[in-house]
Amino acid sequence: MSMNAGNVNPRDTSAPEADDLRDAVVVGGGFTGLTAALELAERGHRVTVVEREPELGGLAGSFDVGDGRRIERFYHHWFDSDREMFDLCERLGVPDALESHLTRTGMYYANSIYRLSRPLDLLRFAPLPLLDRVRLGVLALRGRRVTDWRTLEHRTAEEWLVSLGGRRVYDVVWRPLLEGKFGQYADQVGATWMWTKLALRGGSRTKSGSEILYYLRGGSEILVNALHKRLTELGVEVLAGTAVDAVTTDDAGVTGVRTEDGTFLPARQVLLTVAPELAANLLSADGPDVPAHPALPALTRRLRDIRYLANVCLVLENNRRLSDTYWLNVNDPSFPYVGVIEHTNMDSPSRYGNRHVVYLSKYLPADAELYRMSDEEVFTYSLPYLRRMFPGFDRSWVEDYHVWRAEYAQPVITPNYSRDMPPTRTAVHGLYLASMAQVFPEDRGTNHAAREGRRSGQLMADRLRTAGGPAAPRAEEEASRA
Repeated sequence: MSMNAGNVNPRDTSAPEADDLRDAVVVGGGFTGLTAALELAERGHRVTVVEREPELGGLAGSFDVGDGRRIERFYHHWFDSDREMFDLCERLGVPDALESHLTRTGMYYANSIYRLSRPLDLLRFAPLPLLDRVRLGVLALRGRRVTDWRTLEHRTAEEWLVSLGGRRVYDVVWRPLLEGKFGQYADQVGATWMWTKLALRGGSRTKSGSEILYYLRGGSEILVNALHKRLTELGVEVLAGTAVDAVTTDDAGVTGVRTEDGTFLPARQVLLTVAPELAANLLSADGPDVPAHPALPALTRRLRDIRYLANVCLVLENNRRLSDTYWLNVNDPSFPYVGVIEHTNMDSPSRYGNRHVVYLSKYLPADAELYRMSDEEVFTYSLPYLRRMFPGFDRSWVEDYHVWRAEYAQPVITPNYSRDMPPTRTAVHGLYLASMAQVFPEDRGTNHAAREGRRSGQLMADRLRTAGGPAAPRAEEEASRA
């Protein structure tokens, strides 16, 4: 049962009902929250998952396309190195769900599309002189040979890339991508962020240089549903369509969470899997006059220091394909999107009612004009650019379209980010944090979300087993992430 805040003081946990006190409340029903709940529940702990949206999945949430087939609102794929996803599929009884696909990569530059899938393609990349084409190839090889990200952490991506390939290669290839992705923060992005991209893409290539990616047959919802089913079998309470209003604490530590309808969920532990700023809002929601844990002010300041960019994603359902390229990087600052991802050039259009599904993605501040446009305005605004990129394109190709927005999509990773990154286990006893801002040195993604959920769940279970002690120092926290 649950207790209503109108009938009980949410901070008075001196004698909670035995059948009401949870071992943990997990805020957020994406891959991080669900895998954390799985770790805790499999160890016999009582867990509640609270998700604001009516459906689980977070940024991997899905919608209908074609004749009712399901696909993610934001594009997804996995690399061969994403072993967490392979292991999770095996663990949940769907080991064959991840299928391999040979894909093609390209770049849009100066009103032309260039294929960049194989090493030979680099030698044909006309925007660069021959010597710089060679430098671009050498840059990728040298970048992938870095084995310790700590040697790069003090440098910006620009400094590192220029040192590897020269200024002209940077200006033609890397600067437009960084500016398209990070906008005003492009010159502040850390070298470690770019290193993870080079390492991941290099590890997903065959000996001939072709890129192999993986995708879940049936989309991420297959795995989300499998997680939900397993959690239900383990007795986990899943409250979808329920917004959390505040995390409650007292001078001893966390006491639970309060939902927007006033329901109080008392708990020994709380895991927040939302973006740092949202976590800070939940931790300060009770106001300055309510007694709380003394470590909260410093923690919330640290969380608010993490910068994020939003994302707007236009998804097209076309009756024919735009090109034969799966991933098209856009190196044209006048084009409103940083990437054109034609999903059905990886997965078969026959799985989507023979619709050709295309994602057009842009990272931007949440107050940017494109982000604030209506869905129809976004679509209409985008049509002239699509005609310019694909001269044969016509409005009649589009059977349907969708516009999805995420206010907190991409953390801005700066030099020496490990010093600023929020800890998983905080100085507030029983309070834990796990978000995409904490998967460093890797970049955000469902594989790393599942990994952080597993690690967080294990850490919380260990603390519950030892009956909880004083908050761990930073060195212990970092050791727990290793």
